[in-house]
Amino acid sequence: MMRLNKYIAHHSSYSRREADKAILDGYVRINGEIQDNPATQVDEKDDIVYVSGKQITPRDKYTVIVYNKPKGELVTKTDPRGRRTIYDGLESKYKHFIPVGRLDYATEGVLLLTDASKIATALMDSNLERIYKVKIKGEVTPEMEAAMMNGLELMDATAGGHSHSKVTSMTFSPFLGYKIQKNEHNYSILKIAISEGKNREIRRFFAHFGTEVADLKRISFAEVELNNLPTGKTRFLSRSEYSALFTFMKAEEKLAREKGKK
Repeated sequence: MMRLNKYIAHHSSYSRREADKAILDGYVRINGEIQDNPATQVDEKDDIVYVSGKQITPRDKYTVIVYNKPKGELVTKTDPRGRRTIYDGLESKYKHFIPVGRLDYATEGVLLLTDASKIATALMDSNLERIYKVKIKGEVTPEMEAAMMNGLELMDATAGGHSHSKVTSMTFSPFLGYKIQKNEHNYSILKIAISEGKNREIRRFFAHFGTEVADLKRISFAEVELNNLPTGKTRFLSRSEYSALFTFMKAEEKLAREKGKK
């Protein structure tokens, strides 16, 4: 089941806001009945949805692109304060694509986007490896290394978070791996591999130790690497990357079926 506005936005060129307007204006029908509530639930297998008399057809095929997100772009459709978003940098044909998670305003690097909600959800909720290059102000301490290896639980994780964030506590799983490339008094550089994508997780982690993240760049997400993709540019997944994604989705579907039998 999926909310009506989300269903329309995911399976057509309508944005979520445009879908809301079409619904509220009475242009949307489910199985012949006019629906004026954007939160109405749609059964993707059985329900037939029309917008202005045109049927919205769920996509069985899907596309995934890699965007080398620059610093200074928000991962959102629109911003009330008029700040630049990723959709200002992306070609208009990708305006209905869904970002796989978020990179904050000051973070750059690999951002996956897809036209299939099930792909976006599966990847966002996965524990697939994400690798980041991190520059921090100051040294990497033994306490930091211990937390990277063993995990960390913070009742107060507000430091390093956005001022308007509702997230106050956070549990950090042990990092999948880390490599210190430079460790000096003024600044240090690390490569870290984690399996989660929580709200400003890396910034909150280092802020706990009184250390500010000066630069943060995601250089890979699972099999997908940034390689030589220029900042602000996109590319399609390669054949091998699509193959790895197909294998991952098959495993997820099998797991879901097994859970359903219990």
